[in-house]
Amino acid sequence: MPRQIIAVTSLAREALIARGSGVFVVCSQGSRLAAALNEAIGPRVFGIISFGMSGGLHPELAAGDWVVASAVRYGDRVFKTDSKWTQELAKRLPGALLADVVGSDVLMPTPVDKAHLYRAMGAAAVDMESHIAAEIAAMHRIPFASCRVVIDSAQRTLPPGTIHALDSNGAVDVLAVMRSVIQAPAQFPDLMRVAFDAYLAERALRKGRKRLGAGFGSPFFNERVAELEFAGKPDVLVQAPSR
Repeated sequence: MPRQIIAVTSLAREALIARGSGVFVVCSQGSRLAAALNEAIGPRVFGIISFGMSGGLHPELAAGDWVVASAVRYGDRVFKTDSKWTQELAKRLPGALLADVVGSDVLMPTPVDKAHLYRAMGAAAVDMESHIAAEIAAMHRIPFASCRVVIDSAQRTLPPGTIHALDSNGAVDVLAVMRSVIQAPAQFPDLMRVAFDAYLAERALRKGRKRLGAGFGSPFFNERVAELEFAGKPDVLVQAPSR
């Protein structure tokens, strides 16, 4: 199936926002993301972008702030983003911080966790998809970029209700959150703050997506060709994580 740009997300709402002309969205989590992304890659893929929300590590970042990745760090590996694409993303997202991001296989729920990662890696933000997308892009020699919106700042603690808040399709599991609140009602104020942060982050994500336009601003994207090739074809692959 001919495609142009693949956008990698982990949340259902991110996937809906990412959709657009010439964009095929892979929405998955954890160990299944690499398999889903490999499955989506074909001979006409000209770019892979990690798009969505992230945890803030830089102490001055707040919910709704953009980070455009100059590189993605994971352990002792460093994946450079495509320079032309990265500069275009930064140009289209005024106020975005151009800096390294770090990939993690686990959530960073506390300020102590985030501070430790910030000191160790020097990255401005952390997410759980960029390092997987970057590795697959490098393996296939496909241009890669990453732009993420901060949802929880470096000072924000994620309460227990957020840890298991997502279902297997990346949507909010309301019942799971309610059960957590019943078990630990003291977390309710923190959950409300996280919910407001999520509102700010999603609003910024939607505005930023409009600014990025067709093909996420990729210099390798041909909008006219994409419109002809993608007519009537599905543009989102949601693959649930293994349990």
